Amino acid sequence: MLIKNGIVLIEEIDLTREAHPEQKLVDSIVAASMSRLRPVFSAAATTILGMLPLISDAFFPSMAITIMGGLAFASILTLIAAPVLYFIFFKRSDQLARKVTAGT
Repeated sequence: MLIKNGIVLIEEIDLTREAHPEQKLVDSIVAASMSRLRPVFSAAATTILGMLPLISDAFFPSMAITIMGGLAFASILTLIAAPVLYFIFFKRSDQLARKVTAGT
């Protein structure tokens, strides 16, 4: 689920950049991240809530708590790390593209 969320977030950033080429890279990243915030947290929240009954089980409380905590932390990390890494990797190409379009 986390890989899917990361891919969807990167795809949304790419689509936002294509739809608004005049927009700065940071603005595109922020807009895309804001639009994906609710779906990422909703998917994580439903899985976390689905694990709640396992907490009272005799065999699986440790696994349930580990999955719930890991999923909550990884969802927050996805919404922070993926946009930051995207910015780091594509900042240079965005600057070059802006110079080319400004020069013509």
